[in-house]
Amino acid sequence: MTSADDDTGLLAPGWAGSPAAAETADAAFLRALLDAETALTRAQAALGLVPDEAVAAVTEAAAPGRFDLASLAERARGGGNPVIPLVADLTRAVGEPYGPFVHRGATSQDIMDTATMLVAARTLDPVLADLGRTERALAGLAAEHRDTPMPGRTLTQHAVPTTFGLKAAGWRSLVLDARDRVTAVRGSLPVQLGGAAGTLAAFTAYGADDATALTAAYARELGLRAPLLPWHTLRTPVADLAGCLAFTAGALGKLAADVLTLSRTEIAEVSEGSGGGSSAMPHKANPVRSTLIAAAARRAPQLAATLYGALAAEDERPAGAWHAEWEPLRDLLRLVGGTARDAAELTEGLRVHPDAMRDHLGLTHGLIVSERLSAELAPVLGRARAKELLTEAAERTRAEDRSLADLLAEEPELTDVDLGEPTDPARYTGSAGVLTDRALERR
Repeated sequence: MTSADDDTGLLAPGWAGSPAAAETADAAFLRALLDAETALTRAQAALGLVPDEAVAAVTEAAAPGRFDLASLAERARGGGNPVIPLVADLTRAVGEPYGPFVHRGATSQDIMDTATMLVAARTLDPVLADLGRTERALAGLAAEHRDTPMPGRTLTQHAVPTTFGLKAAGWRSLVLDARDRVTAVRGSLPVQLGGAAGTLAAFTAYGADDATALTAAYARELGLRAPLLPWHTLRTPVADLAGCLAFTAGALGKLAADVLTLSRTEIAEVSEGSGGGSSAMPHKANPVRSTLIAAAARRAPQLAATLYGALAAEDERPAGAWHAEWEPLRDLLRLVGGTARDAAELTEGLRVHPDAMRDHLGLTHGLIVSERLSAELAPVLGRARAKELLTEAAERTRAEDRSLADLLAEEPELTDVDLGEPTDPARYTGSAGVLTDRALERR
């Protein structure tokens, strides 16, 4: 039986069941908070500030199953954050004589920020793995369809021909941009350790000759970076997280937007490998993966905006700005974690329909190559006359439902001009193949 308090993602199919869901759940935050506390005890023991026996006692007591999440959440209201009741419960669980070494010298924000960085690191690792899957799938599609012609569309209308390989290479480029940003942020996630006002004073009072060395030891214990300064109100790490996550959602959102357009019934140039069903229409195979990615891309910027707004944090410890980060950051991690999973599944199963692409190149009866014809005919007729002739032919093409090539073949001025290749859309993809090759060289 599911508890009414369990966050199962009923209204969030984009991230439900994903690695990000597990790594950002309340239980995962509790584990990260306890990891932050035990690591602090170990770091102080490594510098001789607490006895080794305290490390064993705190580690044994810090088993997540011993703590009541619902109780911690309710009691967090008393001090405004969950660290305060957790420290009380952990100290009680450790007991005498080592209970006093729990949380010694730290402030609640030290533990909360450090735990948040741990949660972020543990969530970003599977995100990076899924971005890798997506990149590899797109590389395969780009190589396979390097020379597959299709209509290029600008402002919703056919423009000039392009190739599906170039389109897939463009999607992959964005995925690699996202990967690089997430990788950089993942490698820079720092611990937080400053004490009450960011001076490390309490650790000196407890006997540390060089309290800054404790920060380095703390970072080593957790596999995070040691910051130059305590960052209680210097929120660059959170802003960087917001930026890379929002960018990733948008980059994958571009892919989804294109797939949604190209998989429309009347276009059908691509389709999802396993479309979703409809509750009312048995014939439908909805592009569900793309839909969920598109939904995440619309939510992510607003969540990131809240985190950027929290940069304006007053004093040495803020009232409200820090607290405002927790939920939107978790939502953003969940969204992007689910989106990366969906993008991997989408691209690995994407079906490409070259015949439909080729058919659509003829929808405008040859007008899709008017740019090339303008360039080809200018030396023969002069630029002004070429433009005039093509404008007239375009109007007749639409009005008479005839091909541009047939109409031009009837023009006395063009009797000696070979218009075969210039009127073939598949022969006017420019440097698409070379650009695709160049894009695929990026690793």
